[in-house]
Amino acid sequence: MRFVPAASPAAFAGPPAVGLPRLVKRVSGMDGELLSDTFVELTDTMVAGFDVIDFLHVLTDRSVVLLDVSAAGLLLADPRGELRVVAASSEAARLLELFQLQNDQGPCLDCYRSGQPVQAADLDAAAVRWPRFAPAALQAGFAAVQALPMRLREQVIGALNLFRAVPGEFDPADVRVGQALADVATISLLHERSMRHGDALNEQLQTALNSRVVIEQAKGKLAERLGVDMDHAFSLLRNFARARNLRLSDLAESFVDGSEALADLAASTPPQPRPDAQQVRRRLRPDPRR
Repeated sequence: MRFVPAASPAAFAGPPAVGLPRLVKRVSGMDGELLSDTFVELTDTMVAGFDVIDFLHVLTDRSVVLLDVSAAGLLLADPRGELRVVAASSEAARLLELFQLQNDQGPCLDCYRSGQPVQAADLDAAAVRWPRFAPAALQAGFAAVQALPMRLREQVIGALNLFRAVPGEFDPADVRVGQALADVATISLLHERSMRHGDALNEQLQTALNSRVVIEQAKGKLAERLGVDMDHAFSLLRNFARARNLRLSDLAESFVDGSEALADLAASTPPQPRPDAQQVRRRLRPDPRR
């Protein structure tokens, strides 16, 4: 089957960042500076120690900050073509993505299989379409969903899924930006494969999928130790890894097997609210006066 892109990645021919300034300028009501920084970060796959899991979490986290959504999740196909959950902005979104896979039903699967965006503006009215997924999504606190394919021409490698707590149509500008984020991330992953051996992407994705299991184990262990929820435990792990320039998967494995105690993480550390666009931008561009 040949998939026709709704927002063609061909617009980003050459290095993935080419053509992005025009898109950023066209977007109104959004933090253009943060959007530009996000696109640049999503194209930077050639750095030493590139971490696929952290890269994909950047995609889900920035989607929530930039777009009018409550949560985001990301599914990628393994070498056998089976979808797996690899990133989510919250534990609720991760569990809902798993529910879709376990029940073989939902917008993310439809999006991956068709290679086309799938939207449900009111999940309360989508029970006929998805009799198991729709009630589960509502129970999880989500009332609308937009699924966007991670696709380059005929090749679809996954789907980016945006969830919102209130019903209503998704803003077309937000959908275009969300698709552009998914496109650039897809091209970046495929570009890295082209710079390596032909099967590198499959090997890389399989490693990422395996690492996801270890990260979940580490999250659970840390959450139990500190008495925090899974979202906060993941944030602590990710921040610890970034501060020490470690791969998240390597840190998780060391913590699970006991070789890394994470002694610097204080049990009294309070959960931090999700950063807004200004806070994220400050992290990316530190104050030069410091």
